[in-house]
Amino acid sequence: MPGGFGERGSEGKIRAARFARTHKVPYFGICFGMQMAVIEAARNLAGIKDASSTEFDRNASEPVVGLMTEWVKGNTLEKRSDRDNLGGTMRLGAYKAHLGAETKIAEIYGTTEISERHRHRYEVNAGYREKLEACGLVFSGLSPDGVLPETIEYADHPWFIGVQYHPELKSRPLQPHPLFSSFIAAALEQSRLV
Repeated sequence: MPGGFGERGSEGKIRAARFARTHKVPYFGICFGMQMAVIEAARNLAGIKDASSTEFDRNASEPVVGLMTEWVKGNTLEKRSDRDNLGGTMRLGAYKAHLGAETKIAEIYGTTEISERHRHRYEVNAGYREKLEACGLVFSGLSPDGVLPETIEYADHPWFIGVQYHPELKSRPLQPHPLFSSFIAAALEQSRLV
């Protein structure tokens, strides 16, 4: 499920995430694709029927995905609301993340410390983490301070991974990013089972 933005097509992406989860079909959610998978889990596993993103609804009653409103610039904490000018409000560039040691994504990378490139202004709301993890969605990668969700997965699924970052920016035709190689291998394996 590629990155993207806006409400158009979001419900179809949420349904695709549900299909992949329930039918054990490999799923690779990148940025917006991860966000739609989290909304799907919130609605269909955690019972949060109004789970949404403030990208679609500023007044969402259950903002599982929301606009970043705080970040550190230099030594200063900057705050903005969705009503402010959005200029300069993207999380852009390389950021480090810590992957859980016993996760599929750490196995794919072969390490628990990574750095990947980001380009977004909406993030998964960490306030829902406990409720979602209780339903089986694993927050398998977090920012070094443990605040920002960077990756998700299901331990009981053959290959279901969502990442907030853009691994395609580090992939080359003859040197594919390890997540793409692993996803394609999982898709080939799944195709043998059909």
